[in-house]
Amino acid sequence: MSTKPFIMRYPALMYFVITFVISWGGVLILSTPYGMPATPDQAEKAWPIVFAPYFLGPVIASLLMTQLVSGRAGFRGLGARLRKWQVGIRWYAGALLIAPLLVGILTLLFSLVSRDFLPVVAAAEDKIGVIVQGIAVGLIFGGFLEELGWTGFAVPRLRQTYSVFRTGLIVGSLHGLWHLLPTYWATGDAYGAVSLPDFIPPMFFYAGVLPAYRILMVWVYDRTGSLFISMLMHASLTASAPWILMPAATGTPLVVYYLVLTAVMWAVVGLVVMYNRDYLTSGVGHAR
Repeated sequence: MSTKPFIMRYPALMYFVITFVISWGGVLILSTPYGMPATPDQAEKAWPIVFAPYFLGPVIASLLMTQLVSGRAGFRGLGARLRKWQVGIRWYAGALLIAPLLVGILTLLFSLVSRDFLPVVAAAEDKIGVIVQGIAVGLIFGGFLEELGWTGFAVPRLRQTYSVFRTGLIVGSLHGLWHLLPTYWATGDAYGAVSLPDFIPPMFFYAGVLPAYRILMVWVYDRTGSLFISMLMHASLTASAPWILMPAATGTPLVVYYLVLTAVMWAVVGLVVMYNRDYLTSGVGHAR
């Protein structure tokens, strides 16, 4: 039986399947010489190799599915959304400032209680270097590579069926799950066993913060139709939360921090829903 009708009927599902197969499959295959999980020394040396297919998964899946579903017209539409940068200044402000403001304020408040919550940039000797690296990682990996897939393909397809809220919840939950395997691989201890104080805290971030933030991202994208803005919004979160403003704390204190950040992020979602209830929670859109 031909698979084309199934792909055309469930394009978003096929996108997620291909993304996970490439990303997780690549991690599983390339991590074999280093163990699962790897020791800290092994992870530090091997992560560029192991993570290469991981970050390419969303891109390859998006380009492949775009070709299968829409052909040249799909690529023209993808390019048009990528080049769409002339949107209202308030959308730029929201995309660039929501994450660093919330993370920055929360980190500052926690650091007043304990210096363990001082952000990485505060303790770094080369502060400019940390900031530049964080922005570069955010733009290249979180923004460009990931969002060519998540927002470039998955979000518009899901919006044909689901509301902004449900689309964000679906994509955000799967986006969080997507981080599970490589995080497990990279959080081994010196004996090659998983280090729970290093592995567990990020899981709270992925399961709690990412779905809430993704709802905000889908809302911004839906109102602007700009893939470029979505990339900036993802980049601002990646550059701030797990990089520039990442607390030095580990284990239980970091779990508490992420729980509070989750509550704050969902509170922001609640405010947006309160003032845009009909738009966010009902009705479907179309693939831009």
